[in-house]
Amino acid sequence: MTHVSVNEKKEFIRWFLSHYQLKRRECVWILNYLMSHDQLMQKVHFVENAQYCPRGIIMSTHCVDDVPFRFYKGNVMTTDAEKSFHDIRLNRDEDIYIQLNFRASFHSPQYVAVLEENPYAPKQAQVSENDQRLAEQFLERSIYEFRRGRLMKLIDEALDRHDEEAFRRLTDELNQIVKTLPPARFFFCRKIWYGDEGKKL
Repeated sequence: MTHVSVNEKKEFIRWFLSHYQLKRRECVWILNYLMSHDQLMQKVHFVENAQYCPRGIIMSTHCVDDVPFRFYKGNVMTTDAEKSFHDIRLNRDEDIYIQLNFRASFHSPQYVAVLEENPYAPKQAQVSENDQRLAEQFLERSIYEFRRGRLMKLIDEALDRHDEEAFRRLTDELNQIVKTLPPARFFFCRKIWYGDEGKKL
């Protein structure tokens, strides 16, 4: 399963809530509650087909025709958002899989960057191995480009602020991402802060 950091998930939720309106206001409460607790955010996974997960939530926005809300726990399904909120509060150590239904979701790099493979979803027999491989490659490239672009922007801001600590941390994070899909032209960032003689610019 793809690792998505707590900060990336928080950033996505903030973006999502600022751009889309969920059909149930309780969904906003749940997302905000999750976002305010790092322990819970570590257990959050954004997936498709959440109904197959041991503990899954489906939330939909007004721009799609999907069901407003569903919570799955084992063999039980409920549309009562308060019950799901109660379960989240009581079972902080259990993974929670969230499916967000909104218009053109797969055209959103913010969403694609945090989307994880659902280990509980049944394999689709009609999808050939080649089609699946091409889809995975496209997904990996989309995630890479989004994360790289976000980090490059943050690095530029750190340089503008002359914030060396943030610069080092962000360039380390960028180089870790580059290792997974390494275009050589992005390995220049260590030279931005220091000149040829090792002096700060």
